[in-house]
Amino acid sequence: MRFFLFFVLALGIGHSQAQQLSFVEWLESLRAEARSMGVSEATLSTLDTIQPLERVLELDNSQPEFVQTFTRYLDIRVTPAQISRGQQLLQQHSVLLDQVYSRYGVQPHYLVAFWAMESNYGRATGGFGVLEALATLAYDPRRADFFRRELLTALRIIDAGHIQASAMSGSWAGAMGQLQFLPSVFDRYAVDGDRDGRIDIWNSLPDIFHSAANFLSEVGWRGDQRWGREVVLPSNFDFSQTGTGIRKLLQQWRELGITTTSGEPVPVVPGMEASVILPVGAQGPAFLAYANFRATMAYNPSTFYALTVGHLADRFTGSPAIMYMPVNEQAMSLADVRVLQKLLNERGFDSGEPDGRVGRQTRSAIRAYQQTQDIPMDGHASKALLDILRN
Repeated sequence: MRFFLFFVLALGIGHSQAQQLSFVEWLESLRAEARSMGVSEATLSTLDTIQPLERVLELDNSQPEFVQTFTRYLDIRVTPAQISRGQQLLQQHSVLLDQVYSRYGVQPHYLVAFWAMESNYGRATGGFGVLEALATLAYDPRRADFFRRELLTALRIIDAGHIQASAMSGSWAGAMGQLQFLPSVFDRYAVDGDRDGRIDIWNSLPDIFHSAANFLSEVGWRGDQRWGREVVLPSNFDFSQTGTGIRKLLQQWRELGITTTSGEPVPVVPGMEASVILPVGAQGPAFLAYANFRATMAYNPSTFYALTVGHLADRFTGSPAIMYMPVNEQAMSLADVRVLQKLLNERGFDSGEPDGRVGRQTRSAIRAYQQTQDIPMDGHASKALLDILRN
């Protein structure tokens, strides 16, 4: 799971003073702290061979040259093979998934979609030892406090007998098992689904599905609702009314002229709210996103991720592909975004320090600029917008 990890890595929260100790000295201080928390000597001995992993720091410091487009993101993850595999697994594990649904209210096709997204149905859980990866990041001064807490929690998980240290594998950032839970998320939400006295999110499907469903239930998943749907916006739609920060009743969106892709009025459920999501701006597909979309973003705070989980789940149940995908969508490089932010700032639209990342402040600046140019206020950073600013 990337639960808050996106923000941790992007913003560097949990910053502490520059590391003054050698790694050996630092490890001894960590060992003493873990011992004071009641971690056993047997578990602490697993730290004896720990060394910083240069590859973890390389991955932490690397940035892709281009920001992935929605088209590319979706095409990689929603393929005929992935859809077919998910449908097979829904049938194969139907009894277990129905039991989990009865307890937590998370529909089976959504759970399998999360499973697909997080670890490719358990086939890609990361090839790093979690203790070494977390120790590397905890020793690095940029986010030392955050990852030190995660490492101490990982030690407590081992000490409780849930997993052996040698089998605690995960991503380079310490996200573990088939769910990609950080240790702190495991500690709070993981469930012993098979009731064998330990929680194994690496190998036990009952533990995996119960834990994922427990997390989703706790963050507001609704078992009587879908995630959202693709819709068609009216020609006079006010694009400033888009984004997760704006919610309206379905009846209100219907009165504004939003329809389903078949041209029917949007179905109305009394009291149910939704947001309009535009992953590619005004020229791409539009979606009404419900409470389960917001719960999905608690699992991973990415609009692309949440849309793809919902769409993949829909495809498992026979729904068609997204109807209004863009043609020849162009990727913006990080350098392009920095130039866009710089040009916005120069024109009096405060997008913050140019960092190549499109956050809330940059989107607000884009909307304000778009309003002055009489173009759709979708807040979307695009090549076309960059060309307008340059000219």
